[in-house]
Amino acid sequence: MNVDIAIVGAGPAGLCFARSLAGSGLSVAIIEKQPLAQIAEPAFDGREIALTHASRAILVRLGLWAGFDADDVSELRDARVLNGEAETGLRVSADDGRSPQLGWLVPNHRIRSAAYALVAQQPGTQLLTGQGVTAAAREGDTVALTLEDGQTIRARLLVAADSRFSQVRRMLGIGARSYDHGKRMLVARVAIERPHRHVAWEWFGYGQTLALLPLNGDLASVVLTLAPQDMAKVEAMDDADFGADLARRFRGRLGAMRPIGTRHVYPLVSVFADRFTAPRAALVGDAAVGMHPVTAHGFNLGLQGQDTLASVVLQAHRRGEDIGSPAVLARYGRHHQLAAWPMYAATRLVVRVFTDDRAPVRGVRDAILRLSNRVPPLRRAIAARLTQA
Repeated sequence: MNVDIAIVGAGPAGLCFARSLAGSGLSVAIIEKQPLAQIAEPAFDGREIALTHASRAILVRLGLWAGFDADDVSELRDARVLNGEAETGLRVSADDGRSPQLGWLVPNHRIRSAAYALVAQQPGTQLLTGQGVTAAAREGDTVALTLEDGQTIRARLLVAADSRFSQVRRMLGIGARSYDHGKRMLVARVAIERPHRHVAWEWFGYGQTLALLPLNGDLASVVLTLAPQDMAKVEAMDDADFGADLARRFRGRLGAMRPIGTRHVYPLVSVFADRFTAPRAALVGDAAVGMHPVTAHGFNLGLQGQDTLASVVLQAHRRGEDIGSPAVLARYGRHHQLAAWPMYAATRLVVRVFTDDRAPVRGVRDAILRLSNRVPPLRRAIAARLTQA
C-alpha cells in the first residue's frame, strides 16, 4: 500500500491530525493496534479534558465541537488552588481572563468518538485496526512500515501518535527524557452534596494532591494522586468507603460524595522527546510531549501541535513541495519545540515545588499563592495562560 501520509495511533492527536488534512487530496492511512470497536465507541476512561479557548477553536474548525452533546460540555468559570492546611489560597476567575469562562471540560472518550465519526467518512482516509507496527525504515523518498500481518505500507510522511510510550519513536531512533513521578493518579466521577458553582479545585495537600473538576448538575470529576502503596488501599475500598474517604480528604467542603460509575488509575510519567522529527517522520501528541496533568495542558499542547504540523504540511502541499522533506519538517520541529518546552519545564517546576512536603518548601508554596492572589496583573497572567484566549 502506498499513501502520502501514514499515521500510527488513532487516539485524539492522530485522529485530529487526519481530520486536519480533510479536503487536501492527500491520501492517509491510520494504523491502530486496538480493534475497531474500541476506536469507534471508546469506553469511559475517567479523564475529563480541560479545553482552552485556543483548543476549542481548533475543535470547532475540525467539526468535532458540533458532535458533542450539550450535557458533555461543562464550563470552567473559576479555579481555586490551595496549599497544605490553608483554608484560602489562589483564586483565578473568568474575569481575570476577561472572558465568560476559563475553559470547558469534555470527557476524553467523547472527543475520541467525535473525531472517529468524522474521520471514518473522510474521503482518502483509511483506518487499519487491530494491527501493530513491527518495523519502520526509510526507503528512498518514503518510509516503509511493516505491520504485524506482514503487510507493508509506504508513505511520504510518517506521523507517530502512539502515546508517550511510543514504539514508533524508538524505531525512528529518537530518544526521550522520561520522568517517573513515583505516584499514581485515580480519576472518578462523583455526585456532590454542595454546589461546585463551576469552580475547579487544585489542592496540594501534604502526602496527596486533590483536584475537583466541575461537571454539569451535581456531578464532579475527582482526581486523587498518591504514592502507590497508599493508592492500593483506596483501590481496594468499596463505593461507600471510597465516597466517605473522598469526603474526608476534601474536609467536607462539598458535603457527601457518592461515586458514580467506574474508577480509573494511571501511573504518572512525563516524557519529552529529544527531537520531534526524523527523516520523513514527525511526532505529535504524547509521542512528542507527555505532560504531567497538574496544569491540565497536555491535551491542549498535543492538539495544537498536530494543528501546527498540519498547517506546515498543507502549506508545503499547496506549494508543490515535498511534504516529508527535512526543510518542511524542520518548520514544525522548531515551532513546536518553542511552544512545548517552556510549558513542559514550567509544569515540571510546579510539580517539584508543590508536591515537596519539606517544611521550607511548604512556606515557599504558601508565599507563591499569597503573592499571586494579591497581585491582579499576576492573576491575569495566570488566567491568560490557562485560557489561551
